[in-house]
Amino acid sequence: MPIYEYKCEQCGHLFEEIVSASSDKTPACPKCESTETFKMMSAFSAKPSSGADGFSSMAPMPSAGGCAGGSGFS
Repeated sequence: MPIYEYKCEQCGHLFEEIVSASSDKTPACPKCESTETFKMMSAFSAKPSSGADGFSSMAPMPSAGGCAGGSGFS
């Protein structure tokens, strides 16, 4: 089940709640117990994993050659 962020309209308290995605009810505020809460837009956050070589899987790998991959000699 996903975690959603809510805001209470009565006291302004921000809180997170694990709620079934199919649920249409909003949870009561844990601070003032008001049922006048609404779901907020959440920001997406991701952390790329790092491989054993210390390079991020999202980062480009350094190249061993020149700009075109050639040796630079004619």
